[in-house]
Amino acid sequence: MAGALLVGGRGRNKRRMADEQTNRAAFLKQEHYCTTMDAPITARICAGLSESLDRTTRTGARALDWPGEPTADALPLRTVGGLHALDLSGADPLLSRLFAGDVTEPGEVVRVLRASFAAHDDTLHPWLDGPPQTNEPGRSAGLMVGMIEIVRRFGQPIELLEIGSSAGLNLLIDRYRFDLGGIQVGPPASPVTIRPEWRGDAPPQLPVSFTSTRGVDVQPIDATDPAAARRLRAYVWADNPERLDRLTGAIAMQRAEPVRLESGDAADWLDARLAEPQAEGITRVLMHSVVWQYLGAERQARITAAMEAAGAQATRDRPLAWVRFEPDRGLDPRQEIWVRSWPDGGAFVKLAHSQAHGAWVEML
Repeated sequence: MAGALLVGGRGRNKRRMADEQTNRAAFLKQEHYCTTMDAPITARICAGLSESLDRTTRTGARALDWPGEPTADALPLRTVGGLHALDLSGADPLLSRLFAGDVTEPGEVVRVLRASFAAHDDTLHPWLDGPPQTNEPGRSAGLMVGMIEIVRRFGQPIELLEIGSSAGLNLLIDRYRFDLGGIQVGPPASPVTIRPEWRGDAPPQLPVSFTSTRGVDVQPIDATDPAAARRLRAYVWADNPERLDRLTGAIAMQRAEPVRLESGDAADWLDARLAEPQAEGITRVLMHSVVWQYLGAERQARITAAMEAAGAQATRDRPLAWVRFEPDRGLDPRQEIWVRSWPDGGAFVKLAHSQAHGAWVEML
């Protein structure tokens, strides 16, 4: 998923040739992440895949002979996504028992998985062609923490720019209702309320308004397309039915009123947006979530330089801000919410931690 990269989307990593042992171990690493994130069903499937994959099917052989770095390429998540799509289609009742949590004995898990690969090899094989391009509305809770901080600093409406928007579901941040530790933000009549488990103090109660929300992705997903919606649903872990309900609600909101989502290179698009006139009394904000690592060093440097150059021209009437929801640098799968703004000239400030899918937010 990182490496030689397509910008704003999820590229293919080919830094080195892996071997079968490394590729099997990637599924065990994903098992650890899923266990840490309270997803025992998906963890159990990942553990089973580490043992059940073999070369009797094209899908198994391709996974075991994966040429890139399997974790960076999200090989386990590609594989689990294909299996979950098969489960959701109802085409494999025994596999659906596994996804329902009814099959737990390790040997039986391996047997079910091998049978599914044997019976549905042609269906599962294409799921390895591209990495997951998931879009998690729950991350908007952490992003909203950043927006509240920006409003606290400048007290103005926000012009929002997002890179790596995927299906644009976080561009609905202006239309979601949030309950953040008892603090209510967003339209009261919104059909989707995002209410993460809250840890620590609540953010300040401040009105947050948006003049516009726009985004870019190298391969944007049209979430209103039924096939694309089914693919997005397949990447939601079976352990999280509330995420599936929230995704369904967000897609319905897009069908009712589409978001402004463009196809393009993240750095080029941001350069063009920063060059546009900025109205007085509006705060321009760059936002992204779980995309920075996929941009590559060159584009990261371009985006940083562009923001700092635009920041040098920012004024109190036309400020600029940057809100990031990105993984920490260790093995802990939690995310970190950072903000930076101009003209105050400060460095990034970390506001909170979050579970990767927004299940909980912890203020710092």
